[in-house]
Amino acid sequence: MINNSIKETVMPKSKEMSLLGNSKKVILALQHLIAMFGATVLVPILTGLDPSIALFSAGIGTLIFHACTKGKVPAFLGSSFAFIPVILSVKELYNGDLAYAQGGMVVAGLIYVCISFMIKKIGMDRIENYLAPQVVGPMIIVIGMNMIPTAFGMAKESLLVAAITLGTALLINFKGKGFIKQLSILIAVMVGYIVSYKMGLVNTQAIKEASIIAMPNFRLPKFDLGAIAMIAPVVLAVFMEHLGDVTTNGQVVGKNFIEDPGLNRTLLGDGLATTVAALIGGPANTTYGENTGVLAITKNYDPSILRLSAVFAVCLGFVAKIGVSLSTIPNAVMGGISLMLFSMISLIGMKTIKNQEVKFNWKNIVVMGVILILGLGGEYLSKKLGFTVGITINESVKISGLSFAALVGIILNAVLNRK
Repeated sequence: MINNSIKETVMPKSKEMSLLGNSKKVILALQHLIAMFGATVLVPILTGLDPSIALFSAGIGTLIFHACTKGKVPAFLGSSFAFIPVILSVKELYNGDLAYAQGGMVVAGLIYVCISFMIKKIGMDRIENYLAPQVVGPMIIVIGMNMIPTAFGMAKESLLVAAITLGTALLINFKGKGFIKQLSILIAVMVGYIVSYKMGLVNTQAIKEASIIAMPNFRLPKFDLGAIAMIAPVVLAVFMEHLGDVTTNGQVVGKNFIEDPGLNRTLLGDGLATTVAALIGGPANTTYGENTGVLAITKNYDPSILRLSAVFAVCLGFVAKIGVSLSTIPNAVMGGISLMLFSMISLIGMKTIKNQEVKFNWKNIVVMGVILILGLGGEYLSKKLGFTVGITINESVKISGLSFAALVGIILNAVLNRK
């Protein structure tokens, strides 16, 4: 009798607590979804890939990452900005066929997988000898700086709208607090969109005609050596970004994820996520600092919340009206927000040099200077000299710009800093 009465009184309370716990998880998962949403869909909007597939592949990629890292790392994987310049270059070279960019990203993801196996085999120290911060930092700077003219070209369609969008993002980023600050990109795009709508710059007819639920336009990649040669070297630039993201995530949580589950596992998860995303038509994935910020705000480090957010992202990929709505965002809005985002990418490169405490001796200055000159001024030098500054294998396979700068930088650093 006593046992039965205990069960009757205790079990309902346990169920109530369980429901409250599940509701809290859902809310926290939605916060992570909102935090990653703006940046994740911005990459396909800028490159021409399908935003719905980007959401779907971000969710699948996050689940893959958690499987590879034994469910220990509370990270979310979204669209990588580092690949934007090379995707656009391949798109232009292959007459707008993004399938070739997909093929390059598939190979880039597989290179990540190979690097993870190498790290497990030979250790992190030897890899760092070649991917030193004085090499990777300037490469990241080049990635961001090379995209700023593109962003400005988009912004010129309406400088007023671009200025309002950019100003809103900067205001929230500098004055905002807590979770609102994490939403600066999304809020700025919404403000820019509303202003554009009031100015008659938005055509909503396509949104009305779109169905609510629809299958994303999945497509297979195409492989060409030229596209692969242009995209694959970006892995060298995003490697240190990955290392920094995982380290920062661990500092917030209070654990060393580089040791447990291990850098090789986090790289494996990132590489497989990128490969799977590119196979179905999505952009390359990367670990997101936005979601690490949410962890710091909420103080809840439960990795299962990130997995729940990933499931939400997968479901959101099948809501057709959202994908169509995103396609109606004016170029001026995206140009305004992109000016800040691409500048932030370059800032990450500068922070890499500072945080890794690069010594400014003549050897490192030469390495960094050569990468910046070749990466930022390669096209200008080619015009002045009358020939391509890079390596030309054949008409379709050329290693120039960032790829050539990265290759020269790695070799030059290995020669000058032989120890």
